[in-house]
Amino acid sequence: MALDTSSKQNIIEQFAQAKGDTGSPEVQVALLTEKINKLTEHLKQHKKDNHSRRGLISMVSKRRRLLHYIQKKDLKRYQALTKKLGLK
Repeated sequence: MALDTSSKQNIIEQFAQAKGDTGSPEVQVALLTEKINKLTEHLKQHKKDNHSRRGLISMVSKRRRLLHYIQKKDLKRYQALTKKLGLK
């Protein structure tokens, strides 16, 4: 369920604000979105895996908080990020 290094590097390169940027909210949201998508697929097969479901809920809430922070700081960055990731 964890992201492999190559996909993680691709996401970081795609959403980084500057070279070597791994901690910006955009990168964090993109990584969380990828993890959430993988975990959602896992939970479709394993419906009774409640431990992973709890982790999924915490990841979704963390992503929501980060998105709210970006929206509060800069609305254009928020809109661009949600459009790029395909979020509502």
